[in-house]
Amino acid sequence: MTHITGQSRYQSTLFPQVPDDLVSRTHPVRVIDAFVESLDLARLGFAKVATEVTGRPPYQPGELLKLYIYGYLNQVRTSRRLAREAERNIEVLWLINRVAPCFKTIAEFRKVHAEPIVNVCRAFIAFCGGQKLLGGDLVAIDGTKIGAAASRNQVITPEKLAKQTARLDRKIAEHLSAMDEADDAESAAPCEPVVDVAKALETLKERRAEIQAQAEALVRAEINQLVVSEPDAKLMRTPHHGHQVAYNAQSAVDAKHKLIVAFELTNDGNDTQQLHPMAEKAKQALGVESLTVVADTGYSNGEQAERCAQAQITAIVPRRETSNTGGEQYFTRDLFTYDASNDIYTCPAGQMLGLESVTAEGKRSYANRGACRDCPLRPQCTKGNHRRVTRTRHEASIEAMHQRAASDPQWMSRRRQLAEHPFGTIKAMMGYPRFLLRGLVKARAELALCVLCYNLKRVVTILGALSLQHRLQALAA
Repeated sequence: MTHITGQSRYQSTLFPQVPDDLVSRTHPVRVIDAFVESLDLARLGFAKVATEVTGRPPYQPGELLKLYIYGYLNQVRTSRRLAREAERNIEVLWLINRVAPCFKTIAEFRKVHAEPIVNVCRAFIAFCGGQKLLGGDLVAIDGTKIGAAASRNQVITPEKLAKQTARLDRKIAEHLSAMDEADDAESAAPCEPVVDVAKALETLKERRAEIQAQAEALVRAEINQLVVSEPDAKLMRTPHHGHQVAYNAQSAVDAKHKLIVAFELTNDGNDTQQLHPMAEKAKQALGVESLTVVADTGYSNGEQAERCAQAQITAIVPRRETSNTGGEQYFTRDLFTYDASNDIYTCPAGQMLGLESVTAEGKRSYANRGACRDCPLRPQCTKGNHRRVTRTRHEASIEAMHQRAASDPQWMSRRRQLAEHPFGTIKAMMGYPRFLLRGLVKARAELALCVLCYNLKRVVTILGALSLQHRLQALAA
């Protein structure tokens, strides 16, 4: 018995293979080719689709787009690695017809075509809708933090600038003291370091002036943080990596086949303002008059709930767990029952809490000082003299969303199954989940490529590579 052997690299053949013979008919790279060939790149906003009469010939934008889709589908995202793949990878050689653009050309294509790349992702979502792959009745909305290109060291805050200013002031004082000591010395030998101290002192003063200017800029802009090298990014709290310079990626996942039908990238540190915008984007992508959306407690917001109701969007969102700020051992707010007809709350002891005050924003406070004074349950309710319960202007809308979620525990289980799986897949495809491009617009284009690749993988799994190719080719024809 012998080993399996291949062909000698020096063996000539009468009928040499063509690159098309080396790529399987069901290979995903053929799906990428069929999809890009079905697009109207000029309508989507790509430049140089039609060549000029004079000048150097450009690369076809479709071939560079195919290269990027292939790269993000295979964890190859940097322009230098893509340039290497274009020279040695048989699949890439087949896909882009053996052109070999340099890494600068590849990088520039992604920077210049940020918006068109987003349009490409939306075009595939529209294709999925045309192929009846979207249900259009239930959508799960979720968000995740993805690291920005900037380092955390680039973040400035008033507190950080104040510490740097104090440190520089101490160093400046030390240098001034050293210069005074040198002036008092009689011998000429100590005079040599005085020049160095003077230069260092001047550098410290310049640095202090820069920090002071940054602090004044924060005050003028009325912001409490700024990422110097990437102003669009923000320092956000992440579940596994502490505080990180990041963006907030949002997605809306259709329940039928777990396809992402809408996505967005923001620099908001939380999700409280994202429910209605994401639900509206999903509704438009699905082309439906009404829609049911489910999300976690981070999206609980009364104003957003009212906007959803006005747009015929049924929101299913549990409210945040609320408790007395005194500690976890006290009664939670949910144990206080509200009577809308009489505008009162009933506490766990059966006492009624009447309206005490109303703020300009419509926030209402309820209390019963007399009942709390002699209440036997007060040690379980508050450590103060009385318990106060507040109610926002949009409390009824929050309660309606919460009641829908509480009516069936399966809603939250369904949300996890739908919304969390796509982000896990996307982060796995990214390798280390961090954007390579700086700025919200360019980072959104990277997110669009990731969403497109996720949807491509899902549809290949659902339909099969060969069937998907035929459908895309029929669309192009």
